[in-house]
Amino acid sequence: MSAVLPINFESIFMHAPIGMCASENRVIQACNQFLADMFGYPAGALCGQSFSVLYPSTDEFERTGARIVPIMNARGHYSDERIMKRANGELFWCHVTGKSLVKNDVHAVGIWTFIDLSAKRPVTAELTPREREIAALLVEGKTSKQIGRQVDLSPRTVEMHRAKLMRKFSAATSSELVNRLLGVTRQAAPALPISSTD
Repeated sequence: MSAVLPINFESIFMHAPIGMCASENRVIQACNQFLADMFGYPAGALCGQSFSVLYPSTDEFERTGARIVPIMNARGHYSDERIMKRANGELFWCHVTGKSLVKNDVHAVGIWTFIDLSAKRPVTAELTPREREIAALLVEGKTSKQIGRQVDLSPRTVEMHRAKLMRKFSAATSSELVNRLLGVTRQAAPALPISSTD
């Protein structure tokens, strides 16, 4: 009978085949090599850094932080798919999941995982920060009214952003737009540089 090896949780964390980190007040306290590699940073370089370095813009960092609070308070955990930024400035779709370890203080201490979706869902259009935010919520299947409540915009304004997204992705319908965002349908247009202005 073979001996049972003791479980080394630090080793599991460091060598897990998924990006993982622990945070305090939205500052990364520890992260594994997979996460550093995913975002293009040297080992250990992300420790002590604000999560803001992983976002395309400060606005998106702030808005996402505010948006997750009521959801995390209600469920104790949160997940979405959003556009993130690598160290070299490249933007990519990422599935993010987090769990708060302090009840009613969402950002105090958390555990987060990150999955790179770029292989199946490339970022192929020039989007503003607000368009990236709305695109991520459209992918979740939310209506304009639901998105408006979540990001504090009127449904009409959300519809305007949706119309701009449809033009940029050459989508004739909302369902076609979501398919394009999901990478189900490839666009003919080449990848464009990403705007950082709202």
